[in-house]
Amino acid sequence: MPMVARRLRDPDINPCLSESDASTRCMDENNYDREKCSTYFLKYKNCRKFWNSVMIQRRQNGVQPSMPTAAERDEILGAMGKMPY
Repeated sequence: MPMVARRLRDPDINPCLSESDASTRCMDENNYDREKCSTYFLKYKNCRKFWNSVMIQRRQNGVQPSMPTAAERDEILGAMGKMPY
């Protein structure tokens, strides 16, 4: 697997891996009809927006790494009580 593809599949780098997989799976199951998968796309888009805002906030506060690891993301989501996206 190429390095770029491995990075995209790494849960520490890609916080929206499950949303990405769900939208791809939906496209496969629905013969690439985008209309039927719009909810999956919206959920992925909201996930990216949420984690991007977290990353920007951490960068402004000088926290490294700017993207939380998978374990840190689980803690953040657990503290929120529900999925914000």
